Order: sequence, then structure tokens, then C-alpha cells
Amino acid sequence: MRMTKRKPVGVGEMLVEEFMAPLGLTQSSLAEKMGVPRKHVNELCNDRRAVTADTALILARVFGNSPEFWLNLQQRNDLWDALNTPERRERIERARSVAA
Repeated sequence: MRMTKRKPVGVGEMLVEEFMAPLGLTQSSLAEKMGVPRKHVNELCNDRRAVTADTALILARVFGNSPEFWLNLQQRNDLWDALNTPERRERIERARSVAA
């Protein structure tokens, strides 16, 4: 699997810089629109909470985009982290193809 050495844009950075800031949304106001606790939004903004299917559906509804957009952001970061964390990469590289 080939991935860039540069870490992809995180969900939090995308959420804050491309959605919340241009719309003048605070964490509290976004939490209210999403119908979730402010802590949930804070953890998303600070990349301490992963985007789940439910959260992706909520964000898509709030911002008028697709849930796939949010899940793809999360997936790109998850894959990058797995391949760029030495212990995790070592474990992955121990796997062997069944076709060999």
C-alpha cells in the first residue's frame, strides 16, 4: 500500500478551518445544531474522537455534504496512522498473502 509521508488533513482541522470558521460557528453552537454534547464536538475538533457512521451522518445533515466525505477523512487518517506507527507497521508487515 502506498501512502504519502505527509499526514493527511485531520477531521478536526477540516471541521474547524473549512466549516466552523467560515460559518462563524462555535463548538457550542455546532453541538446544538448536531444535537450532541459540546464535549463531543470538542473531541472531534481536537482529533480525540473518531468519526463514526452516526457522526458522519449527523455532520452531513448539518453541513449539507455527504457522510462519505467525513468517513473518508477519518479512513485516510486511520490508514496513515497504521502505516506510520512503527509498532503497528511491523505487525502489518508480518502478514502474508494466502495466494503465495
